[in-house]
Amino acid sequence: MERYRGLTDTILLLDHYGEDSEMLHQSFRSSGFMGPVIVIEDDGFFPEDVISVYQYFCGDLRKSSEAPGKARYFNQINVPDYWEISANNSEGKVYDLHRMRGRIFYAEPKNKRLVRVVDWMDEKGTVRSSDHYNRYGALYARTFFNKDGKRFCKAYFDGEGRETLLENFVTRDLILNRGDKVYVLKNKVDLILKLLEELGAMGSRIFFNSLSTPLLVSEKMPEGRKEDVLFWQEGVRDDIPGNMQLILSGKSRRTRAVYVQKKASYEKLVRLGASREVLSPLGFVYGHVRENTFRNQALICTNSDRIEKCEELIRLLPKMHFYIAALTEMSSKLLSLSRYDNVTLYPGARTGFIDGLFDTCDYYLDINHGSEIVSAVKQAFLHNQLILGFKNTLHNRQFVPEGHVFDSHEALAAFLNQVMGREEMIREQIDLQKKEAMSEEAAMYTALLK
Repeated sequence: MERYRGLTDTILLLDHYGEDSEMLHQSFRSSGFMGPVIVIEDDGFFPEDVISVYQYFCGDLRKSSEAPGKARYFNQINVPDYWEISANNSEGKVYDLHRMRGRIFYAEPKNKRLVRVVDWMDEKGTVRSSDHYNRYGALYARTFFNKDGKRFCKAYFDGEGRETLLENFVTRDLILNRGDKVYVLKNKVDLILKLLEELGAMGSRIFFNSLSTPLLVSEKMPEGRKEDVLFWQEGVRDDIPGNMQLILSGKSRRTRAVYVQKKASYEKLVRLGASREVLSPLGFVYGHVRENTFRNQALICTNSDRIEKCEELIRLLPKMHFYIAALTEMSSKLLSLSRYDNVTLYPGARTGFIDGLFDTCDYYLDINHGSEIVSAVKQAFLHNQLILGFKNTLHNRQFVPEGHVFDSHEALAAFLNQVMGREEMIREQIDLQKKEAMSEEAAMYTALLK
């Protein structure tokens, strides 16, 4: 890891790489942080500048003789002769005649059908092994299951298919083949410490986002500096976690502060008595893509025809043009809305095309039932669209203030009629969105690095 030579004073250690972890990663990068970003739980599809704890010990899998150099499409996995692969936008399946023998799980976004994991089943339908593929199409790991379908170990491979690491889920120990040496490690904490040792980072401060493994790593690091920081990204709960109480009481060996990254969670922790001397709110540096241009154009993204009061809103808001996009084909019920002059439908739209709609529309209506597609609410927030929805349809509340959530379509329509064409009012509402999401300037993160 030559790129980090001399840049290991601070380590960003993430438990897994979800949406909040990604935003924390991007917030630090936008502030000028050049050090290592390390993720513990592996899914094979991390960004280029993220180090996977497990894949680190596999070497550079881009050079694998078996890897195509990019993520595998669903029909690029190897199957026995005469077995068939079928797929839709949710998952793939492998059949031996009428019997299902494999299930293919995709990386996000699922509509691209890029392979992340393949479960292989015996003739009774019990999962016996799982193949794990990464963003380069390399088979980097295999999980093995017992006769009851419970996992018992996971093997990781280098670019030549040789086993480099074996994790036993029963005993929790790991066997690492490193050059001509074999290391037996008690648990994944010791594996992470081995990685930090190789990076020359055993004296570093650690910024982390979980009270589980990352905190244990912090507590096992050498004494000498109490500068580690927890970034708490969990939702509201009714108690203060025990490990957080350790930090709040000043009894942690190394962690000095807790930054809470969700507004409701921070407010709840304060009500529960958490010390404000240790606990502080800190949002993300979002990097907004564009400014709102105040056009009366609203976007709805859906893969279902269950859009709450959609036709009623179309009738009540003749000055608003509704763009409705789906990755799938649309039902006749949804297609019938094309009879309205202020509606444009996009069935079977590609993600790139939908991205363009976020650029051209200035409102986002989060009113579809069913799952969210293309991370639509976050996309709308980053494009400074004014986001409105119903209480029973919201998909990502952290970007939507209370005043933008409605009980009825009449109230939503009345609000839109009030703000349409009033630029200053729209700016004020978008500022409320940013406040709700705890949007920060990069300087806040830069100050943490000093």
